[in-house]
This record gives sequence, C-alpha cells and structure tokens, in this order.
Amino acid sequence: MIDGKTILITGSATGIGEAMARLFHAAGARVVIHGKDPSEVHRVASDLGDRVLERSDDLSDPESPQNLIDATVNAFGGIDALVNNAAVITRKDLDKSDANLFDHDFSVNTRAPLFLIKSALPYLSKAKGNVLNIGSINSYCGERNLLIYSMTKGALLTMTRNLGDTLHRENGVCVNQFNLGWVLSPNEIKAKIAEGLSADWPDKVPANLAPCGRILLPEEIAKIALPWVSGETRPVSGSIIDIEQFPVIGRNPVKE
Repeated sequence: MIDGKTILITGSATGIGEAMARLFHAAGARVVIHGKDPSEVHRVASDLGDRVLERSDDLSDPESPQNLIDATVNAFGGIDALVNNAAVITRKDLDKSDANLFDHDFSVNTRAPLFLIKSALPYLSKAKGNVLNIGSINSYCGERNLLIYSMTKGALLTMTRNLGDTLHRENGVCVNQFNLGWVLSPNEIKAKIAEGLSADWPDKVPANLAPCGRILLPEEIAKIALPWVSGETRPVSGSIIDIEQFPVIGRNPVKE
C-alpha cells in the first residue's frame, strides 16, 4: 500500500515522472513534484491539490540532493520511497561530445541519484523504504547518437546492483531499476519531430520496434512502477527489470 507514504520523484513535472506522481497521489501518497521548470511543477501540483511539495532544484548542482531531501523531510516528516527519474537525454555521438557535456550529463543522470540516495538513507532506513532508479535499455550499449546518455545509464545500473545488495543487507532498503524501452513522452515526441520525423510519427513506428503496434506510454510505466515504489515487491532488491515489448538480450530478429 502506498496510501499515506511520502514519495520523492525527480523529474515529475513532465512525462513518466508526472504520470507516476499523478497515480501515486491518487492512491493516497504525499508526493514531491520536482522539475526544472517551476511553471510545469506548479501546473502538476495545482492539479493534485493537497499532499504535494513543489521543488525545482537543479540536479547538476552538487548541493541539490541534500537540499531536496531536507525540504521533503521538513514538509512531510520523512521519506518512504525515492524514484530517481530525472535525466537529460543528450542526442550526440562521439564526434559531438566533449568534456563539459560529459560532466553535466553524469552530474544529473548518475551523480544526483547516488547522492539523493545517500542523503535520504537515514529516513529510508527508518521506513524500511524503497528506491526505484529509472534507467534505459541503452545502458547495455546504447545508440550512436546517445553515447554519453547511455554511459550514464550503464553507471546507474552498476550503482543499483551495488546498493541493492549493500543497502538491503545493512539498512533494510530495497534498490531496484527499470531499464525502459521506447516511451511516448511529450519530450520524446518533440525530439523526434526536431530530428525530422513527421508530426504523426508515433502512428508509424516500425513493427520491429513496436510489436504491439505502438510504443509504451508514461501511464503504463507508472502502473508497473507502483508496486515497486510501494514496497509490494519486497524483498526483491538489486534487480534490473527491462520494461520493453521484446527481449532486449537474446532477441531473435526476423530474417527476410
């Protein structure tokens, strides 16, 4: 049950995080709405009404994890679950990558989740809480134009397995990760149009990439995440769950 629990979801003002925030709140949780754009944060928080906290901390700032945890505890008295969902998805290949991009993307996608967990650990330990890290199937190797993004998610995967063992044994905190496939978020729709696809591209996804006829929706991810965040899946910890329409490893391609 998630009713009455305090859930911090980074990147919850849009897309997958927003879908989670809305579902968890509807189930009775207290939810921290976090995002880069304060107006988007306020939009979601206003829709939900009570039992919400608005935050627009910049996760590239090393001080943001502690500040975000402190604000959550001050507002709600503790933390029962943390969802590390926020991420920057920089679409660049090796030629267009540089040190500044590397440092920034790792600071948001990998460093921030690590230190959010560290800052939240005293409260998660008390609650025997749960951490769900939102990764990507790109963590296994990635795409040409998602080089550094894929690397950040590969590091996140290693962190999940490490802490999923250590924190479960020593603190009673379960840490797991979703490796998501292609999800039809508002940002993904805009990004693909910017890359040259037509406005109706979601209706034309090739069957080899979407066997069911469409790609995953944020609301579907939220429904799958609910038991992992609420604790219904305990004592499972340190697991990486691929959320995709086909087996990512060992897939048998159609030979024509």
